[in-house]
Amino acid sequence: MRNFRFGFTVDSPGDQDELSRLCGTADSYGYDVALAVDHLGPDRSSPFSVLMATAFASRRLHVGTHVLNIGYWNPSILAREVATLVRLTEGRFELGIGFGIVKAQYDAARIPWHPFDKRMDLVAASIEEMNGLLSAEHGLEPPPLLVGGASPRALGIAAELADIASFGGRFQVPGEEPGTLRFITAEEADKGVEFLREKTGSRIDEMEVNSFILHVEVTDDRRAAGERIAAAREPHFLVEDAEHALDTPFMLIGTEEQIARQLLENRERYGFSYITVRRPHLETFGPVIKRVRELE
Repeated sequence: MRNFRFGFTVDSPGDQDELSRLCGTADSYGYDVALAVDHLGPDRSSPFSVLMATAFASRRLHVGTHVLNIGYWNPSILAREVATLVRLTEGRFELGIGFGIVKAQYDAARIPWHPFDKRMDLVAASIEEMNGLLSAEHGLEPPPLLVGGASPRALGIAAELADIASFGGRFQVPGEEPGTLRFITAEEADKGVEFLREKTGSRIDEMEVNSFILHVEVTDDRRAAGERIAAAREPHFLVEDAEHALDTPFMLIGTEEQIARQLLENRERYGFSYITVRRPHLETFGPVIKRVRELE
């Protein structure tokens, strides 16, 4: 069984001092990886620039993308950016690629938004072309590759091409506007992990499986928190009921001890050993890291 790794997203730091403080906080809690997001819009930062600054602010943390929107990137430009990060971080860079879920950002930037299957094809083709360019033009081996997604097609691409399979934790709700997302249930996660294992075969022992945690809440009353989340009916945060909110492996709700034990159970059940939380939850989740490592 793999040891845990813990990552957090870095989303548009205001300046170098803020980024340095953030890295210091992450180091003090024992995080392993700082991850840049890839969004367009007001006050959004370039993921590769943020990662370069992060790598110099902390010489311990690995850095990576979680995840690039593949529709924004030409493989030649992507290979150049990746090669630069690999060299200047001395091998601490991990590349994460995803399929894109926020159509409004594509529309606002006048970037074509393709149907789901075409976005899947684009990811696979871009990875293969980028890897060839890294070798031919830059003389480099590809960095560790994370592919994010939860659909069978996405997991199939991860099984074939990735070193890390990342479960993003949400599905597009069929028939609703793009970006209307429902959390994956525990049973759906079981099926996804089983599908990944079938597709990966013996290579599953070489892969790392990542869980992207979208909500962390430290509370003495799990039930009340689950009921509140279910009742809110937020479009990007849909759950069916309180049980769904409390059982999904992509929300962590409870005391620090309960959350730590949930992570250990999720590693046993799903193989989730690489845990990523969003920037707003870095400090909330930080103390859990120590408790998890004590329980290991």
